[in-house]
Amino acid sequence: MEAQSAIVQFLSGDGRDAAGRSFEEVLAMDDVGLEGRHDFIQWLFPLDEPSQAVPSSPVLTGSDILVLRNFATVQLRLRDATERMLRFYRATAQWKQPFDHNHLRITRIIKSLRLLAGDGPADAFKAAILSEAEDSQVSPTSRRYWSEA
Repeated sequence: MEAQSAIVQFLSGDGRDAAGRSFEEVLAMDDVGLEGRHDFIQWLFPLDEPSQAVPSSPVLTGSDILVLRNFATVQLRLRDATERMLRFYRATAQWKQPFDHNHLRITRIIKSLRLLAGDGPADAFKAAILSEAEDSQVSPTSRRYWSEA
């Protein structure tokens, strides 16, 4: 059997991110911690392209995507991570300005969910975020990125 990549190990609960945190430890961070740390989102919601913000972040391979899509535990963890990030966005308002680093995070979450969990979870998260941003100052550009993700 082939060794699992670091991102598969992390999302399955058998590994740690580059900062040494478990999946559970990342989800347990308070809102201030989530806002202040910039190296966790790439682990909770990995993509098949390098991160410009944290270049050392994991990049999904085709094999990783197949394993993660078909791993029931990972699907539950993605749901938990999505719910945690929604609670964060509902509880905080600093991201509701024209430009904020959270806009890039939101795009990443939608893309990752589409890649790993499918259209349903990605579209549900996107709809919830667009609803939260409805009467905000979030730029039309960010809203377009979310809509196209």
